[in-house]
Amino acid sequence: MLIVGLTGGIGSGKSAASDRFETLGVTVVDADVVAREVVEPGSSALGMIAKQFGTDVLHSDGEQKGALNRARLREIIFSDSNAKRWLETLLHPLIRSEIIRQLSQAESAYAILVSPLLFETKQSQLCTRTLLIDATEADQKIRAATRDNASEEDIGKIIAAQMPRKMKQERAHDIILNDGDLDHLNAVVDSQHEEYLKLAESK
Repeated sequence: MLIVGLTGGIGSGKSAASDRFETLGVTVVDADVVAREVVEPGSSALGMIAKQFGTDVLHSDGEQKGALNRARLREIIFSDSNAKRWLETLLHPLIRSEIIRQLSQAESAYAILVSPLLFETKQSQLCTRTLLIDATEADQKIRAATRDNASEEDIGKIIAAQMPRKMKQERAHDIILNDGDLDHLNAVVDSQHEEYLKLAESK
């Protein structure tokens, strides 16, 4: 089956593009959603995380009681490289396995794997082609600031921590430059969709 890996930096329009593909009837598997699913309350992975780092990585009250306290876990792994390595060793295989399972159940002509870290985590190896939703750094900052109500400085730090734009451009099979409004992006996605349908038919 043709599997397209879709990626892009913060504020690039990656989510808007994947939403459009989904509207066109394409099965979309989101790596971020899968990453949350594998640590849902009651999962063995969440139990192992709590055992490793203590129960303060779980919410203790309210509607989220027993769920993973992501903010607390981020604090731990950002300050301890060994903790980060342990968590990645646990979760990456689980996430990869679940992504493969969900992609295998796709009933559309082709499927899309959305992942902000498509190249960094080697999830691109699961894909036949890769599609980069590209944007200038200036556009990324404007969109992310509007969406997340974050400062330009914070967004700049996130961009700096991600794979450089040029490197993503070099690795992607297909590139959509998202330099217009939503209607423009949708039109370009529609065109790319037609190309993928042709590729899927020829496989």
